[in-house]
Amino acid sequence: MGNNTQRKELHRGLEERHIALMSLGACIGVGLFLGSATTIKMAGPGILVGYAVAGLIMFFIMRALGEMAIQKPVAGSFSSYARDYLGPLAGFITGWNYWFLWIVTCMAEITAIGIYMEYWFPTVPRWIWALLALVIMAMINFLAVKAYGELEFWFALIKIVTILAMIAVGAAMIFFGFGNGGIATGISNLWENGGFFPHGMKGILLSLQMVMFAYLGLEMIGVTAGEVKNPEKSLSRAIDTVFWRILIFYVGALFVIMSIYPWEEIGTKGSPFVLTFEQIGIKGAAGIINFVVLTAALSSCNSGIFSTARMLFNLAEHGEAPQQFGRVSKSGVPGKAVLASAAALLIGVVLNYIVPAKVFTWLSSIATFGAIWTWGVILISQLKYRKSLKPAEVKTLKYKLPLYPFSSYLSLAFLAFVIGIMAYSGDTRIAVIIGPLFIVFLVAVYYFKGFHKRAVVENTENKRVG
Repeated sequence: MGNNTQRKELHRGLEERHIALMSLGACIGVGLFLGSATTIKMAGPGILVGYAVAGLIMFFIMRALGEMAIQKPVAGSFSSYARDYLGPLAGFITGWNYWFLWIVTCMAEITAIGIYMEYWFPTVPRWIWALLALVIMAMINFLAVKAYGELEFWFALIKIVTILAMIAVGAAMIFFGFGNGGIATGISNLWENGGFFPHGMKGILLSLQMVMFAYLGLEMIGVTAGEVKNPEKSLSRAIDTVFWRILIFYVGALFVIMSIYPWEEIGTKGSPFVLTFEQIGIKGAAGIINFVVLTAALSSCNSGIFSTARMLFNLAEHGEAPQQFGRVSKSGVPGKAVLASAAALLIGVVLNYIVPAKVFTWLSSIATFGAIWTWGVILISQLKYRKSLKPAEVKTLKYKLPLYPFSSYLSLAFLAFVIGIMAYSGDTRIAVIIGPLFIVFLVAVYYFKGFHKRAVVENTENKRVG
């Protein structure tokens, strides 16, 4: 075992289909199946505009990440780019912030798993399911990365097939009256109940925080960069196709749901997906959807453990996390880092039952703050990266951010705007207080541990070598 644990290299076992579905899997979680009802309440049918605009911004952010990831494919990508272009402190904060963000998100997912299992086993305590899910997910993450990618591929496929089936069934109802006695429902529900923007622009703006939370996980494509077989081809294709797929899934599914049901009724009678399948006479629709939502939560949690372990691996490589997290097993998996992330999630299982629900709401909005920090860092790193290139080097870039630098500044302004909205809204204000406090805490740790002195020494050595 001795020398195997010393191996530092992650294995490149992920193929294009794996990473495309992994980032989709991370994105299409509880956010779409359950969270969509909350955003519809806030904005009515106008939420479609919110998802589309936020989707465009996410596309720019992903292209900015792709531009760097294709030139330099490493594990924990954006933490590395922050270190390279914005300095060691930015890399340290971004890495640990991303780790924390996914731990919080996974805590929400394993809690959700306990809730879904109650549907079939109402007498079994929730914490048992949460613990069981955690153990299974950790074990899956110990598999060689190719096997892990394969499992995640099928997990994500279940969700995608369900959403496509719902869009197809819904479209048949809208245009051909399928399940509605042959009377086509049409799409008039989109504007008949108080107009397309029933709560005006304010409704859309207030829902943006939830909309952005739904897109959390897209940046996972960057985290897989160190384990992709052919980074140039796989990453560029995955980034471009994921954007369109997400738009189809989110905007398409919600368009269908709000066309069939008046938007005020959505969320009052359970999941919109269950309603749609029951409408056409599928017996046991609730059970089927419950199974799908369960796999959605498992898959999102699975992706979370994967990405947190890769972040710890990257931080350990830079000496900013315990050295053992920088070692990989025989099968090329950072095993100790996986265990550490799973152990942190164990606190989530315990917290679930000690702490009142309120703290949990805070944690999920803190995760959104963390995501916005990550996306902002990606954009600023890309701006710095591009400025560091000579004109001849810019010409040879294989994958460029469209409309640069306008798209970078527009996306940064949009993220700042969402933070402003979070500060304005009473429910999410806590995140704008705790998020920056957590960053201040990380800065304090960085200086207390003396990482800044080491960074100066490394810099001097690099210059000497140069």
